[in-house]
This record gives sequence, C-alpha cells and structure tokens, in this order.
Amino acid sequence: QVQLEESGGGLVKPGGSLRLSCAASGSIFSINSMGWYRQTPGKERELIASITSGGDTNYADSVKGRFTISRENAETTVFLQMNRLKPEDTAVYYCHINLLDYRGRTQNYWGQGTQLTVSS
Repeated sequence: QVQLEESGGGLVKPGGSLRLSCAASGSIFSINSMGWYRQTPGKERELIASITSGGDTNYADSVKGRFTISRENAETTVFLQMNRLKPEDTAVYYCHINLLDYRGRTQNYWGQGTQLTVSS
C-alpha cells in the first residue's frame, strides 16, 4: 500500500502565492510520474502539472508560467509552487502518483485532496 500526504492548501488573496507538498511513502519500487490535479464542483478532475522520473514536466495551459512542479527527497516528495494566483484557481487539489510496486505492477494512487481558495 502507498500513502500520499498532502499539505499546503488554504486561503490566499488574488496575486498571492502558495506551495503544495505531497509526500509518498509505502510499497514503492519506482515512481514513473507524480502530478497535481484539481477539481471544482460539477467538473471533472483535471491535470494541471506532472513530472516524470526523468524530470520532464507538463503543465495545463491555464497554469503555464504561474505554477511550477518540482520534487526532492529521493523523488518521493513533489511540490507545486503556485504564483500569481487567480480566483479561478480555487479548487480541491489532488496529488497523484503512478508507480511500480515490488511485484512489478503499475499502480495509481491519489492523495486526500487539499482545498485552495483564492479570494479577497
């Protein structure tokens, strides 16, 4: 089993910054990728940023130039630095991991979600 512990959500004013963290632990042989999704009521969860084991990053157009995904701690912790936040960034943010377990199986896990509210 794998656990993803998220932290860093909260209330921030438009134009402000915030950093989300996600630490993975458990039965992880290797990590293929980690990423951040977000979801608002009535909408599907959308990928906003991801980073592969090779360090390649991908961003949704809506956050390019404002958000930066990075990792550390033997690549088991991923961060999302969010700058120039807008009210439309308000959502529940979910950490995601795609990994190989010790049985060679590809697995996907989600964090519990953390709320970001951008409001004056």
